[in-house]
Amino acid sequence: MSQSATDSKNQMDSPDSPRRSTVTDRRFKLGLTVVVAFCSIAYELVYSQFLTVFYGGTVVRYSITIGLYMFSLGIGALLSGQLDDPESNLLRTEVYLSVAGPVGAGFIIALNSFPNVAFPGKYTVTLVAAHLPIIVVGVLSGFEIPLLDSLVEDREGSLFSAMGSLYPRRVVRRVMGLFFSVSDSEGRSLSEVLGADYIGSLLGTVVYALVLYPRLGLVVTVLVLGLLNALAALAFAAWTLTGRSETLSRPTVGNWRAVLVVGLLVTGTYGGLVANGDAVDRTVTGAYMGDRIADEYRPGSVEIDVQSYDTTAYQRVTMYERRVSTHAGPEQCLRLDSALQLCDSWVDSYHSGLVDVPMSMYDDQSSVDVLLVGGGDYIAVNHLRDYNVSVDQVDIDGEFLEYTKNRSYFEQFHDDAYEYDRLNTTVGDAYTYLRGTDKEYDLILLDVPGARSDDALPLYSQEFYTLLDQHLTDRGVVVSWVYSEYTYPQHNKAYHNTVAAAGFDRHLPYSVVEDLDGDGEYERGEQFYVLSDGPTPRPDLEHARGAYVRNNADRLGPFEWQRLATYRGIKPNSVFDPNYDIIVGYT
Repeated sequence: MSQSATDSKNQMDSPDSPRRSTVTDRRFKLGLTVVVAFCSIAYELVYSQFLTVFYGGTVVRYSITIGLYMFSLGIGALLSGQLDDPESNLLRTEVYLSVAGPVGAGFIIALNSFPNVAFPGKYTVTLVAAHLPIIVVGVLSGFEIPLLDSLVEDREGSLFSAMGSLYPRRVVRRVMGLFFSVSDSEGRSLSEVLGADYIGSLLGTVVYALVLYPRLGLVVTVLVLGLLNALAALAFAAWTLTGRSETLSRPTVGNWRAVLVVGLLVTGTYGGLVANGDAVDRTVTGAYMGDRIADEYRPGSVEIDVQSYDTTAYQRVTMYERRVSTHAGPEQCLRLDSALQLCDSWVDSYHSGLVDVPMSMYDDQSSVDVLLVGGGDYIAVNHLRDYNVSVDQVDIDGEFLEYTKNRSYFEQFHDDAYEYDRLNTTVGDAYTYLRGTDKEYDLILLDVPGARSDDALPLYSQEFYTLLDQHLTDRGVVVSWVYSEYTYPQHNKAYHNTVAAAGFDRHLPYSVVEDLDGDGEYERGEQFYVLSDGPTPRPDLEHARGAYVRNNADRLGPFEWQRLATYRGIKPNSVFDPNYDIIVGYT
C-alpha cells in the first residue's frame, strides 16, 4: 500500500476524522440534544403536577411553571457565556440535572410533609419555596443549548447533508422560498440544535402525558427522567473519552473520570429505585398523602394509614384508613385526587340521599329513565337496580370502572351491579356525550368529584348544566350533592348563579344524617339539591326501597321546593370565562 493511501486510511480511522465529524459525531450530539430536552421539559411537567396536588389550581400552577421555566432558560443561556470547555461543562450540567431533577421533586414533597409544623405565613413561604426546583432545572437547562451549539459548530458539514435523500431539501427550499429569502447553505449549527431541542421538548410533553404519568405516576416518572439524564451524561462522557483520549491531558482525563464515577453512582441508584418502582411509589406517596389528609384536621385529632395508591389516566385513587377522635371507630375511605369520595360510616347514607330520595318522587318507578354521570364505583347503580330502572351511565375513567369491579372493598357495596341488565355504561366525557345524543331523561344523577381543581370546572359550568336541562323530560330533574353554603359560601354562591344561568329556577335542598360518634345523636351529613325548571314533585319516602331511608324517614326533610337564590356581583362559572370561586380550596 502506498504512503498516501496509508495516510488516507489513518485519517479515516482517526477519532477526529471527517467521516465521524460530518455524520456520526453530529448525529450523536443532536440526538443527545433531543434526550436532554425531553428530560428538561418533563421535569417541569412533573413539578407542575406536584404543585397542583399540593396547592390546587391546575391552570395557575402549569402557567407559572412554564413561565418560570422559560425565564430560567433565558438566565441560564445568558450565564453560559461565562463557561469555557463546552465538553466538560456539558457533562457536568447533565450530571447536575440528573441529581437536581428528582431532588427537586423530593424537595416539593418534603415542604408539604410536615402538617403539624405551623408558623406565620407558612402557606406563602412553602408555596414560593416549592417553585425553586423549577428555576434550578431551568437555569441548568439554559446552559445546554449554547454548550451543544459550541460543540456542533466546530464540525464541518450539516445534519441535512448527512441525511442525504431522506431530506427533500429542494422541495423544502422551494416552499420556504415562497415566503422567505432562503440561504444556499445546508444549515447553521444553532438552528439544528434548536430544532433538535424543540423536537425533544415535544416528545417530552407527549410521552409524559400519554405514557409516563398515567402508567408510572409522579414519583417513578421523575426517577426515570433522572436515570435517562444520567445515562445521557455517561454516553456523552464515553463518546468523548473514546474519541479524544489521546488529546486530553492527564489532569483533564482524571476530572472526567471523577465525574464519570459520580454519574455511574447516580445511574446505579436510579436504576435500583426504578426497578423497585412500585415499592418506592407506595412508600413515598403513602407518606405525603397521609400527611396531606391529616393536614385537613385539627392537629392530633386523626390518624391516617394509606393502604393503596393508584394512578389512572384521569385521576389519583387513594384508599386509606382513618381514625378520627370524634368518630366511633376506624373506617376506610376513598379519595379521587384530593377530593374525598366516600367513607364506611356514610357510604350508605350518601347513596341513599343521591338515589333513593329522588326515586321516591316517581309513582311508576320502573318506567324512569336515568342518566348517571360518574358513579364509577357502581354503588349508585346498585341502588338504582332496586327500582328496575333503565340506567345510562357515563364515566370518563374506564380504568377506575375496571378498578372497582373486583376490589373487595367496593364489592361489598355494589354487589356486582356492573352486570345489571338494564345498565348501559359509556366510557367518555359527559359533556361530549350530551352533545351527541337527543335522548331525554326523567332523572339525571351527578355522582362526580368535588370542585377541587381546574379539571372539575367543566362539570360545574353554565354550559354543562345547560346541556343537562336540555336533556330532561317534562317531569325530569337533576340531582347532585353540593358543598355547604356555611362551610364554602363563595363556592355556593357561584354555584347558584351558574345553575340559574343554565335555566334552573328552583331547587329542593335536603341533607342526610348520620350518628358518626355512636352517641345516639344524629349529625347532618351530605347535602343535596334537586334542580328543576318545570314541575316540582316532592319526595314520598314511603316509595323509597332503601333500608337507610326507611329507618331514617322521620329525620330526613322537610322537602320544600324553593326559588333558586342568585347573588349580585358574582358571575356564573363558564368554560370560556371561569369563576375560580367555584373551586373549593382555591387560593
